[in-house]
Amino acid sequence: MRQSQKTERSDYRQKDSVEHEGYDEVRSTSCGEQTDQDGVSTLFERILSRNNLNRAYLQVVRNKGAAGVDGMMYDQLLPYLKENREELLNQLREGSYKPSPVRRVEIPKSNGDKRKLGIPTVIDRMLQQAINQVLQPIFETEFSDNSFGFRPKRSAQMAIIQAKSYYEQGYRYVVDIDMKAYFDTVNHDKLMYLIEKKVQDKQVLCLIRRYLMSGIMENGLVHPSEEGTPQGGNLSPLLSNIYLNEFDRFLEARGHKFVRYADDCNIYIRSKRAGHRVMSNAINFLEGELKLTVNREKSAVGSPLKRKFLGFCIHPTKKGVKIRPHNKAKITVKQKLKRITKRNRGRSVAVLFKEIKQLMNGWINYYGIGEMKGFMNELNGWLKRRIRQYIWKQWKYPRTRRRNLMLLGIDKHKAYKWSNTRKGYWKIAMSHILHHSLTDKELVSRGYMDISLKYQFVHSNY
Repeated sequence: MRQSQKTERSDYRQKDSVEHEGYDEVRSTSCGEQTDQDGVSTLFERILSRNNLNRAYLQVVRNKGAAGVDGMMYDQLLPYLKENREELLNQLREGSYKPSPVRRVEIPKSNGDKRKLGIPTVIDRMLQQAINQVLQPIFETEFSDNSFGFRPKRSAQMAIIQAKSYYEQGYRYVVDIDMKAYFDTVNHDKLMYLIEKKVQDKQVLCLIRRYLMSGIMENGLVHPSEEGTPQGGNLSPLLSNIYLNEFDRFLEARGHKFVRYADDCNIYIRSKRAGHRVMSNAINFLEGELKLTVNREKSAVGSPLKRKFLGFCIHPTKKGVKIRPHNKAKITVKQKLKRITKRNRGRSVAVLFKEIKQLMNGWINYYGIGEMKGFMNELNGWLKRRIRQYIWKQWKYPRTRRRNLMLLGIDKHKAYKWSNTRKGYWKIAMSHILHHSLTDKELVSRGYMDISLKYQFVHSNY
């Protein structure tokens, strides 16, 4: 068990402070401290209730994920809790629990930049999830109908449908605002002030503050976190929505049509001139009131037909306005498939099909709302050619090729002729001999998921 750190009790805004667990003042439902159905009277005890912690544990295990700074994996959490549960709860109630620093990792982005993520320990992921489960319903009633990110029963697809409806109403220009390193620049004092409006349980406020200031470990060194809510924590999405809800209210008060998904916000207007005025006002509020930084190079006023939002674009057709994936999304997925099917990877075909299925299931489930039947048919044909090339390369020797072709129904004479061909891999992959042996049906029987059929199924459900 990690060593606990005893602290002096003082105001919760201080880094190592905590209110005594006997804190007992009048609480109101408006502050989210109503008694729950199990009779638990304080918000803090609701967070630590057995049912809530069990739900949080199961969610962390379902999400899996990498280890934090302590090296503990998600499948090691249950044995740890069986042995240390009471001590952990006592530390939390006494205010001596100190969250571990998050482990900094960088994930490459499609544009060449890197996204910084913070990975908490699995213990802290469970506790953050427990806090989130209790606070989410309290703040959900405060959030705007134009906010779609990290909220129950809302999705990126719903956000782009809303954007499409604004275009259909005649809002043909968009103010596309990009916030620079949003999750790393949230002001802690401002955030805690906004949380305190709905939450008055000082033990809860202190624990949240400690998570905000838990620090970041990078290259073996711990750096203090004086601002930001590291992207990757279970609590960060809710905190980011609480913070940017102020921006939502600012836009609603001015009657703007907008869609926000986390830190991606598009405001829809009727003219380019109005767009520049709205852009200026929005930047002044974000940088002045919320102390954020707007990336002026990526922010712009333009057409929703060209500007990318959540990976999508608006697409007007003779049959009405449609949604389509942005060209960058199509290029990116093709590049990923190309890496998976690189013919010298040395992986079995079963592994190859598994990787393709994992990638394309996620990609199609996300982009399946878009109109892209032609693209999916073309990509499916190209991918099957890559697979045939991969299998032909694996067969390698003429005798192996001859034997496999004969097993797949090719007569002996043709099998002998083609097994000794000098044609290149890519050219042989489109030959009639492989199309008659490694047929579409044969590929499916070996585990290939027809991505064109998968897309048609997903798209038909929208």
